[in-house]
Amino acid sequence: MTIKTIATNRKAYHEYHIMETVEAGIVLTGSEIKSIRAGNISMGDAYVRPDQGGLWLINAHIARYDAASYLGHDPIRPRKLLLHRKQIRELMGQTREKGFTLIPIRLYIKDSYAKLEIALAKGKKLYDKRETITQRETKRNLDRVIKTRTIKGK
Repeated sequence: MTIKTIATNRKAYHEYHIMETVEAGIVLTGSEIKSIRAGNISMGDAYVRPDQGGLWLINAHIARYDAASYLGHDPIRPRKLLLHRKQIRELMGQTREKGFTLIPIRLYIKDSYAKLEIALAKGKKLYDKRETITQRETKRNLDRVIKTRTIKGK
């Protein structure tokens, strides 16, 4: 089983507390999967919305494939996500009741199929974001000090 990560949503970890992740398939056209394999996707403003009894990926930009004919795809069209009915019901219930949202975390190719890792997340407050930044900087400084001490100690 080979997994090749194509795109990640780095902004998601800064903006949200990630509670739970789920793997979902995506309904794509031929030119879309070729463009994804070439790495031409942006998930910066993407989110997942429940609609018509299913989950839909909204605002994910998959660039047009250059070698496709004039019948190429719309770069920002909504794309249906493939999950079991029970999973969809659970995720929809949690987004309604507890104030969670669904966001895409990572797009990858798994055994020649495009998969999307979606997360049940809760938005961070400004002070949470500041706390995360200070923790990251503290860890970086500690690692730097430890590295210089081990080099001088040799």
